[in-house]
Order: sequence, then C-alpha cells, then structure tokens
Amino acid sequence: MLSAVMDYLRSCWGPASPAGRPRRGSDAAGRQDGLLWYKDGGQLVDGEFSMAVVQANNLLEDHSQVESGPLSATDPSLQGTFVGVYDGHGGPETARYINDHLFNHLRRFASEHKCMSADVIRKAFRATEEGFISVVSSQWSLRPQLAAVGSCCLVGVVCSGTLYVANLGDSRAVLGRLVKGTGEVLAMQLSAEHNASFEEVRRELQAAHPDDPHIVVLKHNVWRVKGIIQITRSIGDVYLKKPEFNREPLHSKFRLQETFRRPLLSSDPAITVHQIQPTDKFIIFASDGLWEHLSNQEAVDMVQSSPQNGIARRLVKAAMQEAAKKREMRYSDLKKIDRGVRRHFHDDITVIVVFFDSNATATAAWSRPTVSLRGGGVPIPSNTLAPFSVPTELNSSY
Repeated sequence: MLSAVMDYLRSCWGPASPAGRPRRGSDAAGRQDGLLWYKDGGQLVDGEFSMAVVQANNLLEDHSQVESGPLSATDPSLQGTFVGVYDGHGGPETARYINDHLFNHLRRFASEHKCMSADVIRKAFRATEEGFISVVSSQWSLRPQLAAVGSCCLVGVVCSGTLYVANLGDSRAVLGRLVKGTGEVLAMQLSAEHNASFEEVRRELQAAHPDDPHIVVLKHNVWRVKGIIQITRSIGDVYLKKPEFNREPLHSKFRLQETFRRPLLSSDPAITVHQIQPTDKFIIFASDGLWEHLSNQEAVDMVQSSPQNGIARRLVKAAMQEAAKKREMRYSDLKKIDRGVRRHFHDDITVIVVFFDSNATATAAWSRPTVSLRGGGVPIPSNTLAPFSVPTELNSSY
C-alpha cells in the first residue's frame, strides 16, 4: 500500500526525466491554442498518429497518452504502440493516476509473460485499479472525496500485427476498413461500451445482481446504476465497489441508504483481439465527448477524406461545430467561452487517430521511432483533490 501511495504522490509532480529532474511533460511536443491542445502528426512503430484534446470542464478530466517503442521492460524486440484515453468523472485524479501507472504495469507484465496478450492487458488494468484503491484507502480520513472519483479507460495496443482494444466505460475505438469492391471505407466499432443507457448492459448488470431490484434506476429519464452513475465499468469509483468507503465522511449525495455485498461497478475490461488486415486503414480512439456529436461513419468518412496531418484536431473541431449548431450559436462564439462554463455546451474531448503502415513491421527495431506523449497541456490549478498542493511551476507537466 505504501508504495502505491508514494507512486501517487510522485505523480503529482509529473514523470521524471532520465536525469531525475521533473519535466514539463511531452506536452512540449504538442501545441496549445486556447483550450485546445494538439499534436498534428507523428511517427509510430506501426505507422503514424494525430492527437488532440479540448478542455470543457474547469479541471481537464480527460487524460491520454501515446507510447510507441519497447512494450517490455526487459525485451527490446517486443515493439509496438500503446494508446490510452482516460475520461475521468468526479475529478481528474483517477484519469491522471491511470496515465501515470497503467502503461508501466503493462510493460512489467509483458516482461513477465515475455509477450503481449489479452491476459497481460487485463493484469495491467487490475494492478492499476488496486493501486488507486490503495491511494483512496490511505487518504480516506483526509480526502474521502477521492472515493467518488473515477475514470473510463480505453486502451489500444498494436504489437506484431495484432490490435488489442480494452475498454471500461463509454469511450470508443472505431476502425476504418477499406472495402475493395467499392473503394468505401466503412466504420467498425471495436470496443464494447458499458453504459446503463444500453438495454443489454442493464440486463448484464441485473443478471449479476439478482437480489437487487434497484441495481439500475430510471432517474430524470436516464438509466443509472443505483440512480447515481451511467457507466457500469470503470477504474476508481471505489464508493460503489467497496462498502467500507460508502459511508461518512463521504459526501451524503454519494452514500447509499443500504449496504451492498458485491461491487456495483466492475473494473474488468472488455477486450477485443483483432488481426490487422491490409484493408485496415486507421483506428480512431476517442472519449464520448466526440461520439456525442459524430457518428462512427461520420468520423471515419472525415478521416478518410482529409489529410492525415492534423486530422484529430479537425475531428475535435467538427464535434464542437455540431455542439454549437445544437445550441444555435456560431463556432467562433463557442470558442470564446471559458472552461467550466464551456461544459454546458460540450464535454472534454480527446481524439487519437492511428494510421496503420503494413511495411512498418519489416523495419529494423533499432530504427523505429520511440514516442512518449501525453495529451493536454492546460495547466491544472493546485486546488485539486490531490493529497497535497502541486507546486504551480510544475503544473504544466500534466
């Protein structure tokens, strides 16, 4: 438990450089335009990518990363690309914790197993969940609200011609596949969403809790777990997983009237294993802030018909334009609205597009690019739920 707490405290000052000095993060490789951060293009072991994040909440709750190069701590020949989109809720702490720890857990388990697999990914998710629970437990008396912070977690791993997609919550991964006969590029959703708005998800939850007729409740015309939260799987949200954290001093709005014997939410990811085909052109990883405004096919059509460079930024802009249209306002006026107030018009939006290169696997490992990039860049004020205030001069490492 102590090591998990120390890891969390270290994460408040951002990842360290090889020399041990705090760095301002890989955000320096991207660019900032108001509340929009973007990295228009870059090379990966397996192809190329484009990445963009726009903030709407007062504190950016979307965290994300791209890691490309060795996927094992001990075997440099195990090369590939890791993509993570972490859509936080209740605060940024869980998403930030995932950003700091999940990839390291994955590399550790890949080293132990000497390969990449769904089991390696599942173990990395489990270790991340356990680590955050340890932080919640150690900070319970000082920061009980950490128990009510959680995050969706969408991960893609490309390794040796195989694409693994693991998901908790309602972020989404959508593949663009070429149809040879027609030349069309069709959208294929590769992630399963865990949101109580879907009837099959409600049935799954009801089957897992046959003794609780109120496991899902229709409240204000929205289906929610215990009338509180829409997503049914996440990292964090410990107050709905362990009854010892669903009590005082947690805020009363999070406390259930009755106790529960088993976790109400799951942290077990749905994992899809997909063998990459020559007709697979690209994959879009995005938080639900994008999919709220664009359909799968609309997003795929836009990627297919646009230059690769800067496509993530254009997808974010398209979603914001749709959000403005729904409110009968101009996009230029929406851009002027500050964070916090902006959340009334659209959510934080994270988009990462990965383009596949079928020739990349033939490239010698030593010549492949190494990438370590975090999305974001908007400085986070020190008055967050983190255990201690973050020195303001280091905030930009987030």
